Amino acid sequence: MKKTHLSVWIFGLTTISFATQTAAENWPQWRGPSLNGVSDETDIPIEWSATENVTWKLELPAWSGSTPIIWEDRIFLNVAEGGNLYLWCVDRKDGSVLWKQFLSDGDNKQRKQNMSSPSPVTDGRHVWVMTGTGMLRGFDFDGKEIWARDIPRDYGPFGLNWGYASSPLLHEDALYVQVLHGMKTDDPSYVMRLDKMTGETVWRVERPTQAIRESPDSYTTPALLQYDGKTEIVITGGDCVTGHDPETGEELWRANGLNPLNEANYRIVASPVVNGNIIYAPTRERPLLALRAGGRGDVTESHRLWSFDHGPDVPTPVSDGEYFYVVNDRGIMWALDAETGEEIWGQQRVTPGTYSSSPVLVDGKILVTSEDGVTTVVRAGEKFEILAENTLDDYSLSSPAISEGQIFMRTAGHLYCIGERVSPSSR
Repeated sequence: MKKTHLSVWIFGLTTISFATQTAAENWPQWRGPSLNGVSDETDIPIEWSATENVTWKLELPAWSGSTPIIWEDRIFLNVAEGGNLYLWCVDRKDGSVLWKQFLSDGDNKQRKQNMSSPSPVTDGRHVWVMTGTGMLRGFDFDGKEIWARDIPRDYGPFGLNWGYASSPLLHEDALYVQVLHGMKTDDPSYVMRLDKMTGETVWRVERPTQAIRESPDSYTTPALLQYDGKTEIVITGGDCVTGHDPETGEELWRANGLNPLNEANYRIVASPVVNGNIIYAPTRERPLLALRAGGRGDVTESHRLWSFDHGPDVPTPVSDGEYFYVVNDRGIMWALDAETGEEIWGQQRVTPGTYSSSPVLVDGKILVTSEDGVTTVVRAGEKFEILAENTLDDYSLSSPAISEGQIFMRTAGHLYCIGERVSPSSR
């Protein structure tokens, strides 16, 4: 490994989130324990089908873009069922449903997604979940509700063209929620922090944008940036990427350039990625920007490291600090040098199909799942190599979750637990 790459990798290890430090074997948020789609698990299965290497499967009533969230023996799912939305708590040992709690009525379909798209988050004692209808609720692990908020009732209806889909970001004692919209409303976009135990708003700040028509709409999830003893919340949407003070919500820096031609339909779906002191900001394929942390004010030029014109539309990229991996909606992959943007390999096709799920990097392998339920296992590194192709023969939008040697895959019809569980003490 090059010295510069090694330094970035070490830096990333020293700046991982609170969740990583306390529970590396769990999958507590949409992008996992390190909040960037990377798992430290080893010896995961690389071959399975709908009937092979399946420990159990649980029947589900509908598809969802929401990822399973795992903490020890509990799995949490945001579920659309019969026009309503529910939080399911599932027993990890056998896939049985321990309890269901009502979240919201008013479920509806917006192209691919229904209103169950946001993923839950957990701290190991409580779980919080947002719906596309704007209900945000917290529960303890026994299913007792601790508080509920109706965000549109408090601050106005959501105005996204295809429905709200952002997941909350959990960090320490706070939930960070973004509402970036503009296609169906003139209300300003905003970012807010809520106390995780009371649900009370700690701060709410408007996030201005010059984006037009659909371009203010953002379906992304906030990212956590930690460097040099500092912590910032990273938000993408409205043609720009911004960094915010977690204590006050103040916008600390902004980079424009995510929509250089000022197009009207540049809504953003793929979320920002943070690895070490680099922020990666996808937009609608081009350009994907890489920025160096530490700036203040307008950092559009001063902190821009590189850009890439073959970024994803929907799948959020993943990086191990040395390489940066992109999967576009058509199943074409690239590997770039994470620091320089140099192409290591590119335009490599995985299983043909449409891709909405975000790739997960685990044990030197990248799991890439198509909407047809086919997961291609690609070797991570400087040479492209397909190790396996596994099909569940069902529609899938959800990203894989990894915990204690097992892979959890969600399709329209089932939640699958793949592989045998390995406790951390036995490794």
